[in-house]
Amino acid sequence: MRAAVTRAGKLVVEEVPDPVPRAGQVLVRTLACGICGSDLHALGDPEAFNDVVRRSGGTAHDIRDGLVLGHEFAAEIVEYGPGTVGALPVGTVVCGPPIGAGPQGTGIVGYTPAYPGGFGEYMILSEAFTLPVPNGLDPRTAALTEPFSVAARAVRRAELAPGAVAMVIGLGPVGLGVVAVLKARGHGPVVAVDFSPRRRALAAQLGADLLIDPAVESPYDRWTSLGVIPGMMDRMAAEYRGLRPTEAAVFECVGAPGMLARVVEGAPAAAKIVLVGVCLRPDPIDPGLLANKELEIRGSFGSSPAEYRQTLREIAEGRIDAGAVITGTTGLDGLTGAIAELGEPDRHAKIVVDPSLDRAAIR
Repeated sequence: MRAAVTRAGKLVVEEVPDPVPRAGQVLVRTLACGICGSDLHALGDPEAFNDVVRRSGGTAHDIRDGLVLGHEFAAEIVEYGPGTVGALPVGTVVCGPPIGAGPQGTGIVGYTPAYPGGFGEYMILSEAFTLPVPNGLDPRTAALTEPFSVAARAVRRAELAPGAVAMVIGLGPVGLGVVAVLKARGHGPVVAVDFSPRRRALAAQLGADLLIDPAVESPYDRWTSLGVIPGMMDRMAAEYRGLRPTEAAVFECVGAPGMLARVVEGAPAAAKIVLVGVCLRPDPIDPGLLANKELEIRGSFGSSPAEYRQTLREIAEGRIDAGAVITGTTGLDGLTGAIAELGEPDRHAKIVVDPSLDRAAIR
């Protein structure tokens, strides 16, 4: 099959052996695969990426050599391996969480040689984690169930009270997903923050209540006007008077060094900070601020099977407009150029790869 393979830190399109499904697995043909911010981080800083994976308890395969990336996928069933149920007919369009499991061991699809990802013409998936795409949903949109389910998990991790103010910092695909999921769950007001006018416009399309350009004003100056008490002493005084101050949560979806420190500085008292962006380098923060402001920092990673299924259902039923963030499609030959263009936020939000396309241009 044709696939974009990491070679010496670059993506090289070449012919590689077709993957072979083993016990409990299914062979699928890739129809669409989103380019994830995690892929960009991994390719841009492979040593740090491998180090974080290893120290998190995972098995780090060298991102620079021999991997077929791509874990946001929709595909078509081609054939079943041994020991499978085969409940879905060949030709069924499917998607699923990027969890590889079988005789080869376990791993994340696209990040281990045993489970090549969607930047190739074929993949092997675990039958148990493979879901039919409902309602004739466009495979490009179905592929985005993965990043939107990551957003769903982040929203769940925040445990927002009714009426809580949610601020989303960084409107890449996952940040936009957080906006969409917050609104689908009935939360608000939702404040969307990004330098890019195009991405702010996408956030508005997904239901954001307030858009802020941090080049013009600090989003942290808005807490009082949103009904949030920013200072700890003022908050305690309100509680002594029997009031119940409005809660706030900040979703950090940038994942760049220094960002967490700025969020800790700007977050209001008693806020929850949910880390969604993938920062691969240390980001020192002031523990005095954490204590004195009673801030909570919560990490969020991936999604559970239940979160993935619920997100797929909400996308298929139109409650979450995942397709709104797609700004381009490319074939394998255009993948390197697409990754470069994703570095320009006003050009693209999400580019989806279709391995059947043989043109390098992004549509």
